[in-house]
Amino acid sequence: MGTIYYGGSATPIHIEDRALAHLKVVIATKLRRGESFTLSWQHPDDQPRGRSTVWLHQSVPLRFVFDEPEPPELSRAWIEDLANSANSSGGIMLVAEHFDTGPIDTADESPQTVEVAEAS
Repeated sequence: MGTIYYGGSATPIHIEDRALAHLKVVIATKLRRGESFTLSWQHPDDQPRGRSTVWLHQSVPLRFVFDEPEPPELSRAWIEDLANSANSSGGIMLVAEHFDTGPIDTADESPQTVEVAEAS
């Protein structure tokens, strides 16, 4: 479980390491550009029911702490989802990673060849 320490708040924000690694990329990109925004999440099951939101600004100290020493492989799709939400009026809403559960592509036993004519 990773942790975000934001500003002078005595209450750390605990987020699973993989999710935090993806958030870090989006948050750092937004703050490097001088863009302020909100970050919202639903409380985990072990906390009182509800959700929280923090306003992120480049002038406020921010520290990410990860339990795992090695960074996880990042998902471009998840980063894009988080970045798109960061650019909305509602800010980043921390959502679970989406996994492609569609059918697995199998090799085509009879491939077709398409010839492309050169422009004259």
